[in-house]
Amino acid sequence: MAPPRALTDSAAEPAQSARALAARANSIEALAALVAGFDACPLKRTATNTVFADGNPAAPVLIIGEAPGADEDRIGKPFVGRAGQLLDRMLAAIGLDRTGVQITNVIYWRPPGNRKPTAAEIASCLPFVFRHIVLSRPKVLVLAGGTAASSLLDMAEGITRLRGRWFDLAIPGLDTKLPTLPMFHPAFLLRSPERKREAWRDLLALKAKLDELS
Repeated sequence: MAPPRALTDSAAEPAQSARALAARANSIEALAALVAGFDACPLKRTATNTVFADGNPAAPVLIIGEAPGADEDRIGKPFVGRAGQLLDRMLAAIGLDRTGVQITNVIYWRPPGNRKPTAAEIASCLPFVFRHIVLSRPKVLVLAGGTAASSLLDMAEGITRLRGRWFDLAIPGLDTKLPTLPMFHPAFLLRSPERKREAWRDLLALKAKLDELS
């Protein structure tokens, strides 16, 4: 499976500029600097900080969420608010912490009012996301929430139908497909705690996949 072509092949100038810039990055550090200097996404003008990534760049798991919230925008790191604290507890339940994963988002700047990112905003950031995946070469990709899932998986279903299913995702620049698991976003679980049982099953599936690949 490949990501949605409407996003990956966007002809909009910001997306084309992002593709050209991302291709120049030969390290995570270089990519972070390029993202920080990227001015073509209008969200940057209203955000306080660029929120690139956290965790271990050499980790076997790369988690991709939606976009920074207020706490992330203020601090400049992803998943540091209540949802991030829940994510840390979820990871700890299967023996992981932020030294064993890397965390990023499909959008690097907080949308005003925490609104959902537009397709154009996502398309302008995805080239950097893809390059991040290529440079990190994780064993497993986790897509946290519906926006991350719809941005990287060419599927019409929502997250409630996609979660818990493994997909072999073809990432531009990688020669092998990447095992990819959509899960509920921790922020959704805070609003809907009755879905935590499903999230626990997904965490166990992630652990089993890591055990299988190690």
